[in-house]
Amino acid sequence: MYSTLVIENTGKVATIWMNRPEVFNAFNEQLIADLTDVCRMLDKDPTVRVVVLAGRGKHFSAGADLNWMRRAAEGSEADNLEDARRFARMLQTLSGLSKPTIARIQGAALGGGTGLAAACDMAVASSDAVFSTSEVKFGIIPAVISPYVLRAIGPRQALRYFQTAERISAQRALSIGLVSEVTPVDALDAGVAALIEPLLAGAPSAQKAAKDLIEAIKGRPIDEDTLEDTARRIARQRATAEGRDGVAAFLDKRPPAWLAS
Repeated sequence: MYSTLVIENTGKVATIWMNRPEVFNAFNEQLIADLTDVCRMLDKDPTVRVVVLAGRGKHFSAGADLNWMRRAAEGSEADNLEDARRFARMLQTLSGLSKPTIARIQGAALGGGTGLAAACDMAVASSDAVFSTSEVKFGIIPAVISPYVLRAIGPRQALRYFQTAERISAQRALSIGLVSEVTPVDALDAGVAALIEPLLAGAPSAQKAAKDLIEAIKGRPIDEDTLEDTARRIARQRATAEGRDGVAAFLDKRPPAWLAS
């Protein structure tokens, strides 16, 4: 279905493989369009519980395709604005998926590749992975990826890396919150599987509600409005069929219904 992607379904897990290894899975217009479309498709698929984003070959994603960069450099501000909007919409679609997302990262995850890692809910990196918000080296800024990178590493670290464009090792990425886990190179798939297992044990609508909760309360003061919002959210979730069954299953010492489906 897609010229730049391969979709692999294993049980309740869908893996999106970026499939441009000859250019290290660099972005161009088609990859951006394909990623946007497949994320929307998987979001609506009730058989998919977890989405993994990965890259074929030696590298996760080396950022922008050179030909795409050349076209952008030669284009007008209006042309660049449309390109940036499409990229921004793709990242928002990935970040806003109603089910858990995991980035599986090996080798280079540079520029937009770092943005993809940050847009996923969690990221597992092999020990050879390297990241960079490298845009200032080309006279530009990591604007479109910035909401997701700041969410992951915070403004203090972003002030450094957005300006220095330093390479960030896998261990450094772990220490600043850009990735969730670091594994040996030959254990990357095992590391991803170790996250998938507890995700599949959780309740799907509760996981979506948990993502919505974080988005709703981040940065808010702990005031009466926040207290009321959080109280209403837990009350609403308790009253769902899934919430009622989950509590009953725990008390009855049986598996909840979503594990049998």
